[in-house]
This record gives sequence, C-alpha cells and structure tokens, in this order.
Amino acid sequence: MTNTQLAAKAQAYKELQNEIKTLEAQLDALKQELIAEMDEKHAEKLQAGAFTVNYTVYASERLDGKKLKAEQPELYAGYVRQVTACRFQVA
Repeated sequence: MTNTQLAAKAQAYKELQNEIKTLEAQLDALKQELIAEMDEKHAEKLQAGAFTVNYTVYASERLDGKKLKAEQPELYAGYVRQVTACRFQVA
C-alpha cells in the first residue's frame, strides 16, 4: 500500500468516526426524549406501535477495586491479573 493510499484510508476512517459520533449524539437525543416521555407518564414500559419501550431501574453489585486496593493492598494483589490488549488509533 502506498503512502497516498494509506493516507486516503486513514482519512476515510476519521470521516466515518466523525459520522458515528454524530449518529451517536442523535441516538442519545432520541433516547433522552423517550425517557422524558416515560418519566412524564410515570411508566417503565410503553407500547408504541410495533415497539415496546422499557426503561427500568435495577440494582447490581460491583467490586470497588480502588477501595479494596487502598484498604487491603495484599488481598488486592492476590486477585489482580495483568491483561494484554491492542489499541488502534488514527490521529
């Protein structure tokens, strides 16, 4: 692949990234409108044509790793594991 081809692909990648950000913002705005409507109607579930819209509160339990590391560093070290990963970025 030539440098020109590589630059063109990087440019196309960045343009698609920007389009995705725009679409995600639109998606979030629609989500907030739906949530506002459900809050106004005090509903966790609404039927809208062929769609069922759910907005429910639920509880989950998560380990507070920062607190464990601060208060019990030896215990934390016994359960921590190193993970390798790859990061791709076009800047």
